[in-house]
Amino acid sequence: MNQLEQLKQYTTVVADTGDFQSIKAYAPQDATTNPSLILKAVQKDEYKPLLEKAVRDNPNAPTGEIIDKLLIAFGTEILKYVPGRVSTEIDAALSFDVAGNVAKGRELIALYEKAGIPRERVLIKIASTWEGIRASEQLEKEGIRTNMTLLFSLCQAIACAEAGSQLISPFVGRIYDWFKKSTGIDYLGAEDPGVQSVKRIYNYYRKFGYKTEVMGASFRNTSQILELAGCDLLTISPDLLQKLADTQAPVERKLSPADTGTAVKISMDEKTFRFMLNEDAMATDKLAEGIRAFVADSNKLKQMISAIR
Repeated sequence: MNQLEQLKQYTTVVADTGDFQSIKAYAPQDATTNPSLILKAVQKDEYKPLLEKAVRDNPNAPTGEIIDKLLIAFGTEILKYVPGRVSTEIDAALSFDVAGNVAKGRELIALYEKAGIPRERVLIKIASTWEGIRASEQLEKEGIRTNMTLLFSLCQAIACAEAGSQLISPFVGRIYDWFKKSTGIDYLGAEDPGVQSVKRIYNYYRKFGYKTEVMGASFRNTSQILELAGCDLLTISPDLLQKLADTQAPVERKLSPADTGTAVKISMDEKTFRFMLNEDAMATDKLAEGIRAFVADSNKLKQMISAIR
């Protein structure tokens, strides 16, 4: 078996793309999207018609509403190729707005259900700010499952688990980027700070019996992926899925529910969360940067829509 086939024995493989053809090629269980991936997709000739249709079918709708329809169009199409779930992201401009995230989560689920997609097949992606986590807590109580994104630290992971979030997406590659830039070291294998962060979160969840799923995300190389074999899920870009499929070397399970480590339980209230996040320069930097980048790409999408109208 190639490495991708071996990895699927230990971990649920998720495609991190808005490209239907890639999803079809690698047969993942789930798929994730974000504003940057949707923006990238609609610039391709084969996906531009989805954007044009969303604009054409909603001539008098506000731009934000057209973007929602576009997200649902992509998600609905993606679900034709995966047996599991699709993740659809709320506008990062709402990252510090509890009520705004809750309202948008409800709107997106309603659009999916109108399209004949049951809510169990959708994860609503929300930034892992304190406000985003509170919104997740509310949505989960309503049966709307959430995927907490832009997650870089243990305090974010604990707060999400205590809120009952369905899934978290710790960003391995962006943590690696920050430390590589900060230290000049090109980390490999188990020494990678992004890998270590996910292992710490995974073991913490196992030790204290949290049901929230851990999905490693934002990979820069296959070494990071292979070091997390055994994680609940891993969401992987098409180019790295191809590299795994092209390689025959053995894959060893690195994470197991039996590996709980020596963590001490932390009770997470707002003051503790904000202080721990503030003490973590990397997580503070990358969370802010990630929100800015997703907002920028959402704005580019809005400009594309305005140009078509």
